[in-house]
Amino acid sequence: MARSLLRFSRVSPLKARLIAQEVQGMNAELALASLEFTPNKAAKIISKVIASAVANADAEPQEMVVTSVRIDKGPVLKRFKPRARGRASGIHKPTSHILVEVNKAEGK
Repeated sequence: MARSLLRFSRVSPLKARLIAQEVQGMNAELALASLEFTPNKAAKIISKVIASAVANADAEPQEMVVTSVRIDKGPVLKRFKPRARGRASGIHKPTSHILVEVNKAEGK
């Protein structure tokens, strides 16, 4: 089993979890191919983490399976936006920690 961890990624954990559920349990090569054509910021980030996990295993993507993709909530960057009459409203910029685990395929 090989893992890869990306911390403090500027993507919302809720949006990243939707993409993570799609690739969990897939063959790594198939997961990378499907993420390449997914029009989402989180898809590009998760794709790079999967590629890193496969590289950490010193194996080819076709012989690896994505066993687990975990998206944890990171710290929230708090910013302010000026509004009318001298007021301000808050802006929350969420971050997330992405952990990917890959394992050898059973049949190979």
